[in-house]
Amino acid sequence: TSDLNDLYRRIINRNNRLRRLLELGAPDIIVRNEKRMLQEAVDALIDNGRRGRPVTGPGNRPLKSLSDMLKGKSGRFRQNLLGKRVDYSGRSVIVVGPELKIYQCGLPKEMAIELFKPFVMKELVANGTA
Repeated sequence: TSDLNDLYRRIINRNNRLRRLLELGAPDIIVRNEKRMLQEAVDALIDNGRRGRPVTGPGNRPLKSLSDMLKGKSGRFRQNLLGKRVDYSGRSVIVVGPELKIYQCGLPKEMAIELFKPFVMKELVANGTA
């Protein structure tokens, strides 16, 4: 099973146990201890190891939390969301231009020619010019 499943399972088990203790009218100190353990399980899901010793799985390996899944080079953001290839894009430096209005954006001529070449060629072919 995945690490997240294990961490969620811990939360569900702690929560069910706390509910049973409350239904049985367990002493306050036991209920408080179970609430603390439930909070630690939630903390481990969010960011395992941030508060004290990390929760470990098989082979004494720390389980990957939600924040571990998101951060870093192999995290969800950089791996899947930011690393997408896109068409019709360019890379340049943003600078101010005194001739531009506040709502306008300047584009280097060479970049514009390269980016819009397919559209221009399609129009030229459609008009019989090219």
